[in-house]
Amino acid sequence: MGIQYSPPHPGSILREDILPELGLSVTEAARQLGVARVTLSRLIHEQTGITPEMALKIEQWLGTENGGRAEIWAGMQLDHDLWKARRRWVA
Repeated sequence: MGIQYSPPHPGSILREDILPELGLSVTEAARQLGVARVTLSRLIHEQTGITPEMALKIEQWLGTENGGRAEIWAGMQLDHDLWKARRRWVA
């Protein structure tokens, strides 16, 4: 059956790659994104997913030339969610 590994949660990409690369704390990144610190913290700890609105905020924040296209972030979330749903269906 298709993909056997879990596609990464987009929050883990932010936590492990983006924030360290930019040298930003969660607090500073949340300020730059225009969201509450708790909102970003829940996202990067994979307690919530990326909404279309958050995908657009990330796009504006990172810029499309730096991998910030909203479609990429929303697609990562969809891939992750579909993988989890598929696992529940076959379990």
